[in-house]
This record gives sequence, structure tokens and C-alpha cells, in this order.
Amino acid sequence: MKQIVFDTETTGLNPEQGHRIVELAAIELSDRKISTRRFHRYLNPERDIDAGATEVHGLTLERLLDEPKFAEIAPALLEFINGAELIIHNAPFDVGFLNAELKRAGLPLLNTFCPPPLDTLKLAKELHPGKKNNLNALCDRYLIDNSHRTLHGALLDTELLAEVYLAMTRGQESLLGDDNSERADEALPYSDHVPRPSVRVLQANAEELVLHAQQLQSIEKTSGGKCLWQQIERVS
Repeated sequence: MKQIVFDTETTGLNPEQGHRIVELAAIELSDRKISTRRFHRYLNPERDIDAGATEVHGLTLERLLDEPKFAEIAPALLEFINGAELIIHNAPFDVGFLNAELKRAGLPLLNTFCPPPLDTLKLAKELHPGKKNNLNALCDRYLIDNSHRTLHGALLDTELLAEVYLAMTRGQESLLGDDNSERADEALPYSDHVPRPSVRVLQANAEELVLHAQQLQSIEKTSGGKCLWQQIERVS
């Protein structure tokens, strides 16, 4: 299943109060890499933008008056995301706005075109309970450069979120083994009489060792010198 990182910027916080999408972006991942396939549009929201929202993303109604309306770009957007697992930070927010726009345009809701999205905010809370898990905090935690993010923007945020998602899920494919196996998702029956396959040992390369050391340093700093791995390495 293809994966697409998705984000929106809006006129306000609640689609039920008539707030609209002013920018949306989608970037496809391919073989756990950020691909060149992307969909990005600014939109005329056909209504005023809350001052607080403009402070966040910098977009004004005057800037957007000549941009297309959502209904005009909806067919191309749906073609781009159709059948994909969407990766979204705080998915209920973006899905709520997208569904409101689809309904307004007389189109079926998102679940007609895509399976349930993967919410990276929920994933981050599971991985880092009790920590800040907004996009800036995750960029800092995973050593992703976000110094150019002075304002929120759908395209920029999808690019950063794609890097964050890949960092959060790094190593999962290796643990699962060969993705080409037709029965990779089936549990093998246990039997002492069944020859066991040899264990695959994957050595870390130089880049991965550097990232590992940086991650340990980050944990050491955050925990106040209580990183167990660091303590074990010092003893050994």
C-alpha cells in the first residue's frame, strides 16, 4: 500500500463553524524514501481568515483570492491520494477539515477513498509518553533541521513530517525480515522438527552508528545522565 504524508492549513480551528482549508499538501513515500511525487495547492477559502490563523501560517484572504477553490482541485487531489495510507500529525483535525470540504463539494467522505490514516501524533505519544510531541519538538528529538520553519506551511510541514515519520519507524522493516516473502505476515508454526532459518545479522553502517550515538546523547541529556545504554557502555 502506498503511503502519503498529508497536511493542511486552515482559516480557523473548527470546520463545523464554517472554517475552510487554505493550503494542502501531500507527499508520497516510496521504499521508505521521500519521493518527488507531491500534490500542493493554495486555495481560496471564500471567507475571512482568523487573525490567529494568519499569525500561524502567514496567509491572508487577499493573498488567496486568485487561487482555485477546493471543488476545482478535488478530483486531482482524490486521484493522487486514492488507495493510500495517509500519514498525518493530529489526523482528526485534518480529516475533519477534508471531510467538510468534500461534503461541501458534494463528494464522498475520505474513508471512501483511503483506509484509516496513520496519526503520527498518537504514535509519538506512545513512543514518548509525557513529552512534547508537536512537530518542532519531534524535529529536535530526531535531529531534523527545522530552522527554516518560521511559519507553518502545509508543504514544508509534510516534508518535515515525512522525515520525522521515517525516523520514528526506522528499523521496523529489518525486524520484519524479507518483505518479498508471500507469507511474511503469517506466523510460522513452532516445532522442534522444523529446521529453523538462520538469523540474519545486519551490521550498522557508519551513518547509522553516528545517528545511534546522537540519539544516545539526546537521551542522556533529556534523562539527566540516566541513559542505561550509556552506563553499560562506560562499564564495558
